[in-house]
Parts: sequence; C-alpha cells; structure tokens
Amino acid sequence: MLSLAELDEMRDVEIDKIAREKLVEISTIELNLFQTASQRAASYLAQIQNPYCFLCGESVVRLVFNNDGGDLKNHLKNYFISTKQS
Repeated sequence: MLSLAELDEMRDVEIDKIAREKLVEISTIELNLFQTASQRAASYLAQIQNPYCFLCGESVVRLVFNNDGGDLKNHLKNYFISTKQS
C-alpha cells in the first residue's frame, strides 16, 4: 500500500521527469465490482502504481487537481447542463 508521502511525491513530479516505460496502460486495469469501494481503490492503486500519471494508448495522462477547485460532481453537472443548452 502506498503511503501519503509516496503519493505526495508522485503528485509533485514534473511530467518530463517521469519515465514513460514505467507508466501503466490504464486499459490493463481490472476492477472487481463485487469488492467494496475501499478494496477496489486499493486494487486500483496497486495496479496503476502512479495514480497521477499513466498511459492511455500512446498518450501520457497527468492528473492535476486544484486544492480549491470545488466538487467534481458539481463541475460535471454544470458541464453537462451547459452542453445540453448549446
């Protein structure tokens, strides 16, 4: 299991300093929907190795979160409302 210090270190690494060959392809991740949410989260973290940076096909994906960015649920709701109105 990853420690908070390890997660913080992964979060703060610049994308150009991440070895592409060490990144996990997201499509290879398998989750068991019969497990509890915490078990699935632990399984995901074990498989993805770095939850902030991974591969999606040929693209390197780097996740960055804003500390005061608000609730993802509300952002998604607002996004879908705005697309429906266009």
